[in-house]
This record gives sequence, structure tokens and C-alpha cells, in this order.
Amino acid sequence: MIDLRLLREDPDRVRASQRARGEDVALVDSLLSADERRRSSGVRFDELRAEQKGLGKLIGKAAGDEKAELLNRAEQLKTDVKAADAERDAADAETQELLQRLGNLVHPDVPVGGEEDFVTLETHGTHRDFAAEGFEPRDHLELGQLLGAIDVERGAKVSGSRFYFLTGVGALLELALVNAAIAQATAAGFTPMLTPALVRPQSMAGTGFLGQAAQDVYHLDKDDLYLVGTSEVPLAAYHMDEILDGDRLPLRYAGFSPCFRREAGSHGKDTRGIFRVHQFDKVEMFSYVLPEDSQAEHQRLLEWEKQWLTSLELPFRVIDVASADLGSSAARKYDCEAWIPTQGKYRELTSTSDCTEFQSRRLSIRVREGKKVRPLATLNGTLCAVPRTIVAILENHQQADGSVRVPEVLRPYLGGREVLEPVAK
Repeated sequence: MIDLRLLREDPDRVRASQRARGEDVALVDSLLSADERRRSSGVRFDELRAEQKGLGKLIGKAAGDEKAELLNRAEQLKTDVKAADAERDAADAETQELLQRLGNLVHPDVPVGGEEDFVTLETHGTHRDFAAEGFEPRDHLELGQLLGAIDVERGAKVSGSRFYFLTGVGALLELALVNAAIAQATAAGFTPMLTPALVRPQSMAGTGFLGQAAQDVYHLDKDDLYLVGTSEVPLAAYHMDEILDGDRLPLRYAGFSPCFRREAGSHGKDTRGIFRVHQFDKVEMFSYVLPEDSQAEHQRLLEWEKQWLTSLELPFRVIDVASADLGSSAARKYDCEAWIPTQGKYRELTSTSDCTEFQSRRLSIRVREGKKVRPLATLNGTLCAVPRTIVAILENHQQADGSVRVPEVLRPYLGGREVLEPVAK
């Protein structure tokens, strides 16, 4: 959530942010009104309680008609204090409810617009000319079937659409990717973490995933637990309700977890293969830093993602995501999109978001610097979303006979294999 003081001091900035997100601008005025009622009812409650306490002392000293009058006033005050308390609680609850619905403030340099209004910042690598090499590229599913690596038919039989099995070298390729990604993150100073896949409502809400993203979240009603769509959620909630020593920052974690997404708004999109699925594994970077260091940390997370994709020898571009496509927690977001030859376009493989103080305020995570205690900043960055990375590797490193060249960074984790060979039928 944002700082209420900032809302009071510069409501136009908050309105502009809501407008850039394509969200309800009137929410800002509703929140200002609720906050004013919260503060004024709080003042009235304090005044009435002070009078009530003072009256108690006077009653003990009074007698006769004066005492009777004071007792009558005490009865009225009792009723008024109870009403003021209820009014204050109701106004506070309304303020908090409206504040939870407000997205993070969009960074002023973010391009304004929807999904297609991003700005390309960098392009890396070159697209292979398969025609010049003398063959038509196969898509990742055909390659996966030739290699005995992907089985979507049995995935659908067992679990339904958008599920899959990774088999043989497919399973080994996932393990190689995860181990290589964790090795890079560890070398960069991240603490490896295996995180829970089920979290409580306050963890999911605190990271901002029960707002506009709620339709993609799996909820277990009987247990009131949520399946995470990213280990960002448990990594953000790891220090919930804690005050961290400023000397410990930055704290950097690399979480590995299964991820679950309904893909509720993706009917008919990417139905072939394993690009858009309901369950996948992912290595996620997460940082806790001082607020004034968040933009520099954002650039560092982006550099680590670029290092990873470069090590996989993939052509990719970096985009500055437009305002209406940010997600409620992010003030700014960069995506790294790999070239997918058979689709003839770039597709998102990694992303990194600067969430500033938005999540820490919701999760009550603060930093102590001397006698000063204040919210800190949180950031996240996908290092390896496994299925999409497999898609990009298979398609970009395929050879005419259906085999796939293994990027050098993965070879130590694949028993030294330089090529994945088709299996005999």
C-alpha cells in the first residue's frame, strides 16, 4: 500500500498513477474522504475520552445536585464515547479497505499505455536464419516429442488441459536449468531458499495478488490456503511483521518452488505445448533494500537476468513494461523476452519489478536505522521460469535432424552432454 501522508499531500500524483494504470481514479477521492472521517472521528473519540476521565475525578468530589448533574453527563458521555469509538473503527476499516485496492505509484519514467505500449530498451543476440541453414524449424512440442522430453497428451489425461509431463532428457533439462540458475544466484550472493507452495491469505494479500490477479489464484477453501503463482509470495512474507537491522541490508534470496496459475484470462492463447501452463517450476530472485536503493537494485536484478539469458545463448530483448500492464505491486517492471523462431516473435521469459515500499507496508516489514524505524523496499526478478526457458532452448538450439545443442553453461549439469538426441521409436 502507499503512504497515506503522500496521498494527503499530493493527491494529484496518485490520481495520475491510477489513470496511467487504467484504474479507478475516483478511488482516490473516496479514500481521501474516508481518511478524513477516520482522523476527525479519532479526534472526537480522544476528546470525549479525555472529558470522561476528567468527569470521573469531579464526581468523586461533588455532592447534591451538582453530583446528580455530573452523573447524568457521565451517562451521556458513556453513550457518546461508544458511538465515537464505533465511528472511528468503521472509518478506519473503510480507509484500510480502500487503501488495499489502490495500486502502487507508477514510476514517472514508465511508458503510459497498455500491453502493446512497452518501450524496447535493448536487443541482444541474432535470430538464426533457418532457411539459409536449409531446414524448416520445428516447434518446441514437436522437438520435445522427438527427444522423448515432453508428454502433453498424458498430462491432459491425468490432470486436464495445460498440464504436462517432462520425461527423460526433458526432466534432466529442467534439473539442469534449476541447478545452473541457483548456482548463478548463489555466486551473486543470493541465499538459496526452498519455499512453501501454500500460504495464508495475509501472505497472498500482502504481496498484492488478491486484487487484480485474484482470478489466476488457486484457493483451497477447506484450509483457507492459497497455492502460490510465484515464490515471490513466500519470499516477501518471510520477514512479515519483522523489523530488520539496516546493517543487514540488502537481503537477497533465490527461491525455488512449484507455481500454480489458473490462466483464467488466457482462453485460447498458447494452447499448444508448454508455454502457458497451470503448473511449473521457477527460480525467483527477491531483494530487501533501503527505499533509496531500490532503483539501483532493480538494475542489478535486470543485469542478472540478462547474464542468465546470455549464458543460455538465447536472442532476447529487454522492454520497459507500460503502466497498465504492471500489476498492482510494481512501480516499474522490465521484461526480458526471448525470440521464439516458430512464432516469429519475442515472448516473455523473465521479468523484474521494483515494488518500492508497497509490499513492506502491507506486510508490516520495517528497517531500523539507529532510532529510526521505517518501511523498506522489496523487489523481485524471475531468473528461470522452467517451461518457457525449455521452449526457447529447444527452438533456438535445434538442428536439422531434430537434435538440440546444449548451451555450454548447462553441460556440467547434464553429464557433459553437448547434444540432446532424438529417441528411437
